[in-house]
Amino acid sequence: MDEGKRLTKVITCSPKHEYFNIDNPAAHNIIEVSNPVKAMKQHSELRIALESFGSEVIDADEYVGHPNSVFTRDTALVTPGGYVKLNLGIETRKDEEKWMAGILDSLNEPCAGEITEPGTVEGGDVILCGSVAFVGHTQRTNSEGIEQLSRILNKMDYDIRIAKLPDIYLHLDQVIGVLGPGYLIYCQELFTTRFFESFDTIKSSCKEFNVNFICLGKEEIIAPVTNTEVVRLSQEHGVKIHSIDFSEFVKGSGGPNCLIMPVERI
Repeated sequence: MDEGKRLTKVITCSPKHEYFNIDNPAAHNIIEVSNPVKAMKQHSELRIALESFGSEVIDADEYVGHPNSVFTRDTALVTPGGYVKLNLGIETRKDEEKWMAGILDSLNEPCAGEITEPGTVEGGDVILCGSVAFVGHTQRTNSEGIEQLSRILNKMDYDIRIAKLPDIYLHLDQVIGVLGPGYLIYCQELFTTRFFESFDTIKSSCKEFNVNFICLGKEEIIAPVTNTEVVRLSQEHGVKIHSIDFSEFVKGSGGPNCLIMPVERI
């Protein structure tokens, strides 16, 4: 799974009920309960954009009692050797891993391994690009989880590059984005160029915006309409942008990349 290649199959999860059925938003790391009409419209626009690009969209039902199940990205990691069943780092999302594993099993995706307690890894903290696996050490992905994941990915000959992130960042995909094969944009405040050795890169300031977006394929992305810095820099470098309003998912501490589980890229 090279995240710079053409995205041909994804799993999404439309918000219909659970994303709005929240008694304690803070326990779910949700800033504000979203407007149902707006959230459903924004998610529909995302699915239409993916399908218009040519991606097969498998839209799963929400996992009952789990408002964050709309953020499918975190629940598993699909690799060329099969999927890795992850272990989420927030208590209110536990069991979403089993839910996603069931969906992937139904698609005949083989399982390549599993992250178990006390290890935690969330999908937003792992970026596979060519032969490199960038892994974020965050509040949600701990040292034990990274060790377990590294053992699984080492068997697939991945070069593991680990980044320890400040707590203000939830996941690695907020600070590193893939624009195409071997082509990255990253937050210049957090990394040196040596970390991205062998890659072509664009530096972005993340003082106001992060770089969370969806790579559709070579130099084509879906980005939040509000992220003017990423849109500007990407366009200046010839990247095609599909801009969508994701404001109702920002309220859930998520972005566009959080809303898809990439299953196939070719």
